[in-house]
Amino acid sequence: MEWVDEGIVLGVKRHGETSIILELMTYAHGRHLGLVRGGSSPRLRGILQPGNAVRATWRARLDEHLGLYLVEAANLRVAGFMDKAHALHGVTHLAALCRLLAEREPHTAIYDALQAILDRLDDPQAAAPLIARFELDFLAELGFGLDLTACAATGAKDELVFVSPRSGRAVSRAAGEPYRDKLMRLPVFLRRGWESETAPPSRGDLVDAFVLTGFFLDRHAFAPRGLSLPEARAHLVTALTRNAA
Repeated sequence: MEWVDEGIVLGVKRHGETSIILELMTYAHGRHLGLVRGGSSPRLRGILQPGNAVRATWRARLDEHLGLYLVEAANLRVAGFMDKAHALHGVTHLAALCRLLAEREPHTAIYDALQAILDRLDDPQAAAPLIARFELDFLAELGFGLDLTACAATGAKDELVFVSPRSGRAVSRAAGEPYRDKLMRLPVFLRRGWESETAPPSRGDLVDAFVLTGFFLDRHAFAPRGLSLPEARAHLVTALTRNAA
């Protein structure tokens, strides 16, 4: 068995004296592990940093085996993150999210979104809304997408400014105002697609967005597995919202 794919390093685990088990988020083969012989060498250690992009060849006798990776550098972007705390927390949090995905199942949209975030992660103003949208799309990828297209109470599609924490559906201003203390705020930028070009969201909108996505990530993704939201996420959100206007 053999394939070649592009991948993003999620993490490594030492195996024996000189080898490592490499965890990649690949484009066509999903989250995939493999053994890298000599992976702890100084040359490979610099390449196999979480967040870096590589070109990987995987080989195994049978498909269900761990297999061997041969890797070459594609984008060593993490070198530019070392003096940026938000970027390091961001890489850790994004890797933790990807580990919730089943192994070897392709998630090409998630891969593309992850690449887009990592390419802009050094800029907190640009990265913040991308990460919030990524969390929203990630919930959908897990099968727990929020319905933000129409009001849950009236069916209206205008002035959707709240989300029901019970149903995960949007609520219009008119229908939700009497119950605003029981609803969550829905920032405008979360209702728009990845391709939308909008002004940077305010600090308040970012805080509301991360409260919203964090609530549903905890409910649907982490708590059912007996896990808490990653500590790195809390540090990341603090750094991103502190830098916002």
